Amino acid sequence: MIHSITTIPRGLISKLSCPMVFPSVLAAIILTGCISSEQADASSEQQFVLTNSNGMEVRLAPYGARVTSIMAPDREGNMADVVLGYDDIDSYKTAAKKPYFGVTLGRYAGRIANGRFTLDGVEYVLQKNNGPNHNHGGLIGFDKVLWSAERIPDGIRFSYLSPDGEEGYPGSLDVSVTYTLTDENELMIDYRATTDKATPVNLSNHTYFNLAGEGADTVMDHLLMINADAMLPIGETSVPTGEFASVAGTPFDFRLPKKVGLEIDTENVQLANGSGYDHTFVLNGYGSEKQVLAASLYEPISGRVLEVFTEEPGMQLYTANFLNGTLVGKSGKPYMRRSALCLETQHFPDSPNKSDFPNTILRPGKVYETRTVYKFSTNNL
Repeated sequence: MIHSITTIPRGLISKLSCPMVFPSVLAAIILTGCISSEQADASSEQQFVLTNSNGMEVRLAPYGARVTSIMAPDREGNMADVVLGYDDIDSYKTAAKKPYFGVTLGRYAGRIANGRFTLDGVEYVLQKNNGPNHNHGGLIGFDKVLWSAERIPDGIRFSYLSPDGEEGYPGSLDVSVTYTLTDENELMIDYRATTDKATPVNLSNHTYFNLAGEGADTVMDHLLMINADAMLPIGETSVPTGEFASVAGTPFDFRLPKKVGLEIDTENVQLANGSGYDHTFVLNGYGSEKQVLAASLYEPISGRVLEVFTEEPGMQLYTANFLNGTLVGKSGKPYMRRSALCLETQHFPDSPNKSDFPNTILRPGKVYETRTVYKFSTNNL
């Protein structure tokens, strides 16, 4: 079920009947009026709401093709918003240091060393927005543009045409991100891209999760499992060194569930380089091109469980190390350091500069396609 809304606080929204648009799927539109075509009028302040038969609700915004809210049940059936963010879109635009709440990352998720790479004998210089490096698509990445929106059965498709030369990248990239909510409480994210010139592509989602509820003080007591025997060590500017390191006997061993905060403050050069966890894990089974369980997250008090499925080779674990209480979210509470975490499925950072990493170059005539699934459930233990 799909609703379309302007940014109005929950509880103050009235619904309008709009039977001309997907009558079996679209129950209501909340705008100044109804839209009778499949193409939604993507305004910079607009949000869409997906709901399923279980009462789960996901809010999405064309600005950054982002997730703004996920209402998920606890073991008693009580709903809570489990992602960080804001009720109004303007706050995403004006937030200090732009923390990437819920956004689609691109053209390249993660860092590219020194903001440059060489492709087919040509050196390309990218915008640097992270010290000496290029990160998450640059100064104006996919997170800071307005995507067009199209309603599809049970979901929303956002589209964007990234022009040749944007942020320094070669080629015009035609991108779509489709969000679908199933009755199995799965939020499916399908990425697709084509290009007219060879270019690096690495798309991901940067939603900050706290299964105790948005505004809760910490995520350090969540139990996390990551299906990875290896991780990518990083240097002092958080770019992978190119090595594959075993997680065995290190704070990065999440092969069995453990508290996120159990070893996060132990003396370890990698934890120091990332100010906590801000690393790519090499997922077991990558290369099979099949969906694998990348991670599971469990919050004991609420009983909420989040499972992440992907065919991507890596997943970035980021423990919100740089939130510091200056940002106040939907709950009216400040977002503190390590009060959430991100589970970003993706190819490896800096792959265009590392021949041993899986290929991220998309060429004309080829299609970039990948799916990530965030599945919510509860554990009654």
